[in-house]
Amino acid sequence: MPGTARPVVIVGDPVLHTPTAAVTEFDQALATLIEDMFATMYVAEGVGLAATQIGVGLSVFVYDCHDAEDVQHRGHLVNPRIVATSTVEEKIDEGCLSVPGPYAPLARPFEVTVAGQDQHGEPLEVTGTGFLARCLIHETEHLGGTLYIDHLNRRRRHRILQEIEPYDWNAPLFEPQPS
Repeated sequence: MPGTARPVVIVGDPVLHTPTAAVTEFDQALATLIEDMFATMYVAEGVGLAATQIGVGLSVFVYDCHDAEDVQHRGHLVNPRIVATSTVEEKIDEGCLSVPGPYAPLARPFEVTVAGQDQHGEPLEVTGTGFLARCLIHETEHLGGTLYIDHLNRRRRHRILQEIEPYDWNAPLFEPQPS
């Protein structure tokens, strides 16, 4: 099943800062969501995508990126949690499909292990190095309501937000409703 690309939500939408609900139903709806997330990630030319980024408040993400040895890894994690990180960090530019356009340098652990489940509810553990580690942390944090720009100082965060360039695959900018 190829999946259907959905619009990617842009920073400012409350779904991006709301912790997700645990997945409890490992059914066809979850399988379809995962396929749609892969389709969306590929249309947007991303390397990872959390369910919140398409407006779904469930704890699941997909990824397709390389590790420190330049080996490509593709997969998904349901109900992920970070179980180990290295003390060695790597500081490189990081970006996000929900903060389209700009990048900012951010230090992240060089190696990380994330545990969760697959789409059938079976236990799954993924260890990544380099860029894959960064991706696994980035996507897991999305599910807790944290964006990479939340780690930046106020001035750098403001600059990043000023440089956003929405693309065709992005949802419309979030407009808060008057109260």
